[in-house]
Amino acid sequence: MRMRPLTDDRPKPMIEFGGKPFLAHMVEMLAAQGFERILMLLGYLPEVIQDHFGDGAAYGVGIEYSVSSVDDLTGRRLQIAEDRLDPLFLLLYCDNYWPIDRERHWQRYREIGAPAMVTVYANHDGYSRDNVRVSADGRLEVFDRSRTAPNLAGVEISYAFLPKELLAYLPADGDELVEQALYPRLAADGQLGAFVSEHRYYSVGSMHRLPLTEAFLARQPTIVLDRDGVLNQRPPRAEYVRTPSEFRWLDGSLEALARLRAGGYRVIVVSNQAGVNRGAMTLADVEAVHERLRADAAQAGGSIDAIYFCPHDWDEGCSCRKPKPGMLYQAQHDFQLDLTRTPFVGDDERDGEAAQAANMPYLAVDAGHSLLDRVNALLDSSIHSIV
Repeated sequence: MRMRPLTDDRPKPMIEFGGKPFLAHMVEMLAAQGFERILMLLGYLPEVIQDHFGDGAAYGVGIEYSVSSVDDLTGRRLQIAEDRLDPLFLLLYCDNYWPIDRERHWQRYREIGAPAMVTVYANHDGYSRDNVRVSADGRLEVFDRSRTAPNLAGVEISYAFLPKELLAYLPADGDELVEQALYPRLAADGQLGAFVSEHRYYSVGSMHRLPLTEAFLARQPTIVLDRDGVLNQRPPRAEYVRTPSEFRWLDGSLEALARLRAGGYRVIVVSNQAGVNRGAMTLADVEAVHERLRADAAQAGGSIDAIYFCPHDWDEGCSCRKPKPGMLYQAQHDFQLDLTRTPFVGDDERDGEAAQAANMPYLAVDAGHSLLDRVNALLDSSIHSIV
């Protein structure tokens, strides 16, 4: 109802982004992750979805359908389709896109050891209203759909591993949302794990979210670069590039930036700069260096779209200093990136660990591979082949 008039002639997951339905983006992601069978539980205008997807062969996945009354809630839909469910299945809502990594999800599910597991957006940025509380051991302590319980932190976005046997806890008529019927009970018993992510999810469930979803699914090519050792000569350990005159470009780096711009790539730089809080330089000093970086890049035909840096010392416990992925998630939020498709180029193990934490493809600059080498390979192939 709230998506009309866009949904006058189609269910909301069939609203198009980039020339294809929102649901098609989801199906393509699931197929790429190795899922072989999708069962769609439909109600409103089911023929629109069935006519588009058919048996799923065009998407490389088998698609089946269970159609029931438009008024049925998810509990009832699952009861109707119970005989067609695997003993353990992944439950998704078709109005939330979040870039799942099946292997990571499965590993986390096995680690937690709870019978069921939901996915939670950490929501540090207040993207939505919190409705869960997660314990230190990774289990859901509280699920509150009313969002009124104290100390909530995080948003449940489905992408849930559920054993079919839990459907026995649904009311006899099933006339309830599955999360309302199951999650509070499982959470109270310590039986509901949580996969917590700082990567935003994108929705087709409300008008105000559509521009962000459009930007996300446009998938403008973007690359993230470390600074020292990738763009410029790395200073000796415990020393810093304190002034623009101390900034020394590495051979080929400016050419790489020019090639990226010509190839339609946004360029984002992330850098640890502990020298600020150590007193070796000021924030103004760092900004002056970055002004030179931007100016030189522009003069060479390149561009820098954003620079993020961590000013904290090694032992301050911040969330932004690599190998923590805080700066990468900040860039994700600001630019609506799909980090699973965004390469990160670095030169030391902290960069690689940060990329792994954010689930980004990582490309190392080392004695055998300069930034220009990595950029040439990136532009001469697709991001998928690199991943």
